[in-house]
Amino acid sequence: MEIVKPLLQFLAAALLAPLLPGVINRVKAFFAGRKGRPLLQLYYDLAKLLRKTPVYSRTTTWVFRAGPLLGAAALVTALALLPFAGRPSFLSFDGDFIFLLYLLGLARFATVLAALDTGSAFEGMGASREMQFAVFAEPAFFMGLASLARVTGQTSLAGMFGALTGGTWSTAAPVLALLTASFFLVLLAENSRVPADDPDTHLELTMIHEVMVLDHSGPDLAYILYGAALKLWLFAALIGSTVLPRHSGSWAGDSALFLLMMFGLAAAVGVVESVIARLRLTKVPYMLITAFAFSALALIFQMGR
Repeated sequence: MEIVKPLLQFLAAALLAPLLPGVINRVKAFFAGRKGRPLLQLYYDLAKLLRKTPVYSRTTTWVFRAGPLLGAAALVTALALLPFAGRPSFLSFDGDFIFLLYLLGLARFATVLAALDTGSAFEGMGASREMQFAVFAEPAFFMGLASLARVTGQTSLAGMFGALTGGTWSTAAPVLALLTASFFLVLLAENSRVPADDPDTHLELTMIHEVMVLDHSGPDLAYILYGAALKLWLFAALIGSTVLPRHSGSWAGDSALFLLMMFGLAAAVGVVESVIARLRLTKVPYMLITAFAFSALALIFQMGR
């Protein structure tokens, strides 16, 4: 019976992840004075795409077909590592945060290879930008998780977030605040959100992630869209578990509060996208360097305590 609750948490995250882009879009529509798309729009899109027949260029190989499926599989596996409301995850072991980084890297690698396999200079441009920004985002994210491991004395994600309490915030508030800021900046960059990227544009000069998936269609595009929702949930869950380390003993109560925190973070992303403009491509690395500096400062402060 001990596996039932972690399994339910994993299934709940897998089913609710597509809601986060819907919340972001509704918040952006509110700021723009529009009605906006339905909250469940991504579910409708996924159902429609899964029924369609994919179209493949004659220049592509099996790499193009395998990319979306491999990327989605890596992100589903990463989702199993994440704690839910500070409780043990479905799949947990010492050092699993390093495995998480490799899974995210595998998903990125599969998407980039699929883009390059088309032979399109346009998609190659997006793949180049994606890898350039990954050089800055991944060290910031790894440094942040290492700092969190130092704060809690744990080496697994479940252990890290299970050890966080309200008392931890009272003794290590500067460290955790810096980590929260760093994770949020990485969330914006890794999920192609403003100010790092704009998921709603198709302008050649500004596209990063969207340009890599222009040739995908049908179920392949559904895997990509679902994987993007899982990735957004993943980073939001890390932030939510850091900001809200509540362990009341009530599984249902903690889970409900955690879900509210997740939707609140999605709303915060929508607010950010509504009130600031997209950065020039040359400025995006500075944002990610700032995230790395926050993580490094958090580690330095923790080692000095």
